[in-house]
Amino acid sequence: MTAIAHPLQCFFDPTSVAIIGASSDPDKLGGRPIRFLREAGYEGKIFPINPRYDTVQGLKAYPSLNDVPDPIDHAVIIVPATGAHDALQACIEKGIRHVQILSSGFAEDGPAGQVLQDALVALAARHGVRLLGPNCLGIVSTSNRFYATFSTALEALSPRPGGISFATQSGAFGSCAYAQAIQRNLGISRIVATGNEADVDVAQCIDFLASDPATHIICAAIEGCRDGDMLRQALLKAAAANKPVILMKVGTSSRGQLAAATHTGAVAGNDRIFDAVIRECGAYRANTIEQMLDIAYLCTHLPLPANAQAGILTVSGGIGVLMTDDAERHGIDIPSIPPALQNRIHGLVPFAIGDNPLDTTAQVGAVKQGIPGLAEMLLQDTDWSILCVYLAQIPCDERRFPDMLESLGKLRRDYPDKLIVLVGPHSEKMRAEIEARHLVIFADPGRAMAALGGLVALVERRRHLVRHQETTDRTPIVAAPAVGTQLDEAQAKHILAQYGLPMLRETLCTTAEQAVQAANTIGFPVVAKIVSPDILHKTEMGGVLLDLPDEQAVRDAYATLQQRAASVPGNPHISGVLISPMSKGGTETILGVHVDPWFGPMVMFGLGGVSVELFKDVAFASAPLTPARALALIQSVQAFKLLNGWRGKPALDVSKLVDALVALSHLAHDWRAVLSGVDINPFIARQDGAVCLDALITLKNAAPA
Repeated sequence: MTAIAHPLQCFFDPTSVAIIGASSDPDKLGGRPIRFLREAGYEGKIFPINPRYDTVQGLKAYPSLNDVPDPIDHAVIIVPATGAHDALQACIEKGIRHVQILSSGFAEDGPAGQVLQDALVALAARHGVRLLGPNCLGIVSTSNRFYATFSTALEALSPRPGGISFATQSGAFGSCAYAQAIQRNLGISRIVATGNEADVDVAQCIDFLASDPATHIICAAIEGCRDGDMLRQALLKAAAANKPVILMKVGTSSRGQLAAATHTGAVAGNDRIFDAVIRECGAYRANTIEQMLDIAYLCTHLPLPANAQAGILTVSGGIGVLMTDDAERHGIDIPSIPPALQNRIHGLVPFAIGDNPLDTTAQVGAVKQGIPGLAEMLLQDTDWSILCVYLAQIPCDERRFPDMLESLGKLRRDYPDKLIVLVGPHSEKMRAEIEARHLVIFADPGRAMAALGGLVALVERRRHLVRHQETTDRTPIVAAPAVGTQLDEAQAKHILAQYGLPMLRETLCTTAEQAVQAANTIGFPVVAKIVSPDILHKTEMGGVLLDLPDEQAVRDAYATLQQRAASVPGNPHISGVLISPMSKGGTETILGVHVDPWFGPMVMFGLGGVSVELFKDVAFASAPLTPARALALIQSVQAFKLLNGWRGKPALDVSKLVDALVALSHLAHDWRAVLSGVDINPFIARQDGAVCLDALITLKNAAPA
């Protein structure tokens, strides 16, 4: 190798490789990598290591790495788990710094396997060795024909060189994805499956692929994430390099999360938060392998869209309506055709029906160059980035279609910045002809619109990438307390008020007479609430009494709350009773902070009350927030319409919600090392202003001694 541009480069581009545990049987696990490397035409040196043979599959074999006279860039270990430590030690002694461990029997097998894996990690770390695996499927690199894997997907399928790279934790998932890609004739650059991720993980592989000149599109799948910030940085790096990243996350269901934990030892994170981070970092999350490959297919053949506007040209009115429905669902705008252009269209095809979608009807076949002519008008006289053309069964007709294809191919050349997407049943032969002209075709119109929606989202997200440098050095407004500190409602509100969140005039009272005096000062009616760091959910034990009209009601309420608190199991500490004004009107919202184990503090917003638990209409964003990001967070929930003036009702003061979310995000960032969560529910939004009615701040527990 002439230069190492990235710490992982030698995993993909070695000039020599040792196979430790090499087998003479080309069908065994230890034999397949040698067979694949030789069949692919790898030009580097291959050193089989096996003390029982003089030759392995026609290559000179060596009893040990020390017997190899040449330096070695890369080693592949395929020995039983109990022998992997000695094999890694031999690699270290030989000076090999990039080691794949394909063997299984480690953390995925339970505590005993975890011990073996931890020992490997410690040994590698002491000597600066990078590990891929264990329990991984290996690496494929088409440009240098480096096929260091035992994947059976390569038994009958040979990847075509191209720009799509795959990075997955699961080997089976990865082989399923790239096998489908090969069958679809998508060009592949790199393939890597990281397995248990004892060292190298998918995030680091994305980081490598973002800087890899041979990679233009990144498809990835993860089950767990050890370092959320590393994943963020890798995705942002790919976005900056103009490389689309299409991600899948497995383990989103309750059963799926359990399976993920037993499969690779990964712990699945909060799915909504994963979506939020992926969106912030300019990537797109696909729901299926098919959708992931569909988006990669578009990226392979077409430019990225400059906008989300699309035209639909169709020989079937019903399919045009279906595509329009799908377009709206996937965030694609279908604008009207300008009147002047409509006149020109009807001059060429008088019987054309509709606006956009434009239905040519089946009669268009009687008009010479009817479809290409209309397509050119739509491409030339609009600023729409996308033109979808539904052709029905025309692409199956090898007699009629080639002439039309030539005309469509010319349009692709004449309008290189536009995306021309053909839709309709087609033969494999015609698909190849279409793709040779840098056009694409989908048999299913729904798949076409879903893929285009993903592509549009990728482009839009790049315009709003979230980086986290702006407040990393700010001085906290309130110094974070020690881990394990317990805060009651009054303390939480005092802290939040210092950060700028609006509060009611409230008084914490420790006697009934103090409560009466506070109520008289505030003005009736009032609310009385028990305050205790040990009682997190006051309403469940009757700890909140509303609409108290006079002094006697306050005295009675004070006594009632003390009695109820005393009956709570665990002998909770009682700080007192909080007397507050009786707040009425406005709309309940919820503001919060969730400290995710992958990605750190995430700010939450949604409608409060029953809406949170019933509809789960909440959204998350990484802390800290700018005002623009806070507004985007508010607008992303479906219930935003209720805040913005629903059915003639006056709009609420969204600016105060923005201010509160920004302030809360600063607390989340300042206290990120100790914070467990924040719950402000309800936070009342009004036409003029807003106010916090209840608040809970929880901190991480102290680590056991």
